[in-house]
Amino acid sequence: MARPHVVVVPYPGSGNINPALQLSKLLRRHGVFVTFVITEHNLRRVQAATAVSGVGGHEGFRIETIPDGMLDADRDAQDYDVGLSRATVHHGAAPLRELVARLRSGGGGVPPVTCVMPTSLMSFALDVARELGVPSMVLLGFGAAALMAQMRLRELKDRGYLPLKDESCLTNGYLEKTIIDWIPGMPPISLGDVSSFVRTTDPDDFGLWFNITEANNCKNAGAVVINTFDALEPDVLAALRAEYPRIYTVGPLGTMLRRGHHDGDKAAADDSGIDLSLWKQDTECLAWLDAQDPGSVVYANFGSLTVLTAAQLAEFAWGLAATRRPFLLVVRDDLLTGGGGGVAALPPEFLAETADRCRVATWCPQERVLRHRAVGCFLTHCGWNSACEGLAAGVPMMCWPVFADQFTICKYACEVWGVGLRLDAGVRREQVAAHVGVAMQSEELGKSATRWKAEAEAATCPGGSSYENLLGLVRALGVSSIDSEA
Repeated sequence: MARPHVVVVPYPGSGNINPALQLSKLLRRHGVFVTFVITEHNLRRVQAATAVSGVGGHEGFRIETIPDGMLDADRDAQDYDVGLSRATVHHGAAPLRELVARLRSGGGGVPPVTCVMPTSLMSFALDVARELGVPSMVLLGFGAAALMAQMRLRELKDRGYLPLKDESCLTNGYLEKTIIDWIPGMPPISLGDVSSFVRTTDPDDFGLWFNITEANNCKNAGAVVINTFDALEPDVLAALRAEYPRIYTVGPLGTMLRRGHHDGDKAAADDSGIDLSLWKQDTECLAWLDAQDPGSVVYANFGSLTVLTAAQLAEFAWGLAATRRPFLLVVRDDLLTGGGGGVAALPPEFLAETADRCRVATWCPQERVLRHRAVGCFLTHCGWNSACEGLAAGVPMMCWPVFADQFTICKYACEVWGVGLRLDAGVRREQVAAHVGVAMQSEELGKSATRWKAEAEAATCPGGSSYENLLGLVRALGVSSIDSEA
C-alpha cells in the first residue's frame, strides 16, 4: 500500500502556518508524507529569518510554493490582512490546482497525493481537492468556540444584529450590553465578543463576508481537525459534533509534539531543520530568563498581526515598568501603526529606567519562553496559538483582544477557564500595572492555570483524548500500521 501523502495548505500568516507545521511534523512521524505549501513571499521571509538559502530536504517532508497574488506595493498597507485575504480568495486556486494536479499521480520519489488539508481561511483549497477528486480535511487555526461563533455570524445578520445600525453602536455600550444566548454549546456572550468583524455598519463588509463564508465552508471538508482538547471546550465540541460527522481534537499541538515520540531527543533532531518562522528568533532571551527568579517575570507579546499606536505601546511599557518586576517585552519590527518597532519604538527614558529588569526582543521562541520556570504571567492579544501555549504552560494571562476570534478567546480565558484578566480596549498604564499584580499573586488564577496545564498533559498522554484522536486521524489518512509510541 502506498504511503499516504497530505498536501498541507496554511493561510499565509503565522497564526495558521505554526499549527499547520506542528501537525505536519506529527503526521510525518507517523509515516505520512507531507508536502507543505507556503507562499513565495513567505519563503523569502523564512530564508531571511533563518539565514538559510533553502528549506526542507527532510525525508517525508517537502516544501512547495505558490504566489499569494499580492503586489509588493500593498504589503505595507494598514489593512494588510484584508488585502491578503482578498488576494487568496481571487488568486489562490489556480496555482494550487496546478500543484496538486502535478503531485496527484506521484513520481520522482513522491507518493501520490491522498489528501489536501488547508487551514481555515483557505477553503478554495477544498474546492480544488473536490475538482481533482482528492479527499480533504481542514485544520482550524482557532478553537471550537471561535468556529461556532463565526458560523453564527450569518444568523446574526439574518436576525438583524448586523451590520450595526450606526457608528454610535461602537462606543455607546451596545456591543457589550447586547447578549447573544442562543449559540449552541456556548454560554451567553456579548455581541462584541463574538468576533471583531461585528464592528461594521457596512452590509457588504469584506471581513464579515469572508469570515461567514470561510467558517461555513469548513463543512465541505471530509473532516475537521482542531488544535484543542476535549476537556477545554466540551459543550461547544458536543454541539459541533452534532453538525460535523468527523472531528479530530489533537491539541495542544505543541504539547503533543514534545511528547510525540518515545525518544524525544531523536524526534527533536529529526525536526530541527524544519523551521518556518517569519521572524528571526531571539533565543538569547532564554539565557536572560535563566537569571531570573522562578515565577517573577511578566512576558508580553502582541502576536504576529496586531499593530499598536506609539501611545498604546508607551502605556503598556510604563504599566510594566510600574510593577517593578522583571519583564520580557516583544516589540516586532512592524508593531507600530504606519511601520516601525523594535527597541527604537520605546521611549528612551523608559529604557533607561528599566534597564536593570527589562529585556526587549523583536521575536522569540514563545512556547519555550512560556514554559520557562521564570515566567509568572503572560500579557497577550489572545490569539489562539498564544492561548493554547499559555494554557499548556500553566501561566495566568492578561488579555487585550484586538482582532477576529481574540474576543471570543478572551471571554473564555477570563470567564470560562478562569485563567485571565481582561484589559480595557483603551490601554491605561495604571490598569496594566494593577492587573499584573493580581495575575502574579492570585491564588485562584494560579490554581486554574495549573489545572489546565494538567488537563493538557493528560489529553496528550497515551490514552488521552488528543493522543487517541491523533492516532485516529493517522488511520483515516491511510496509515495501516501505527507505532503508538511514534
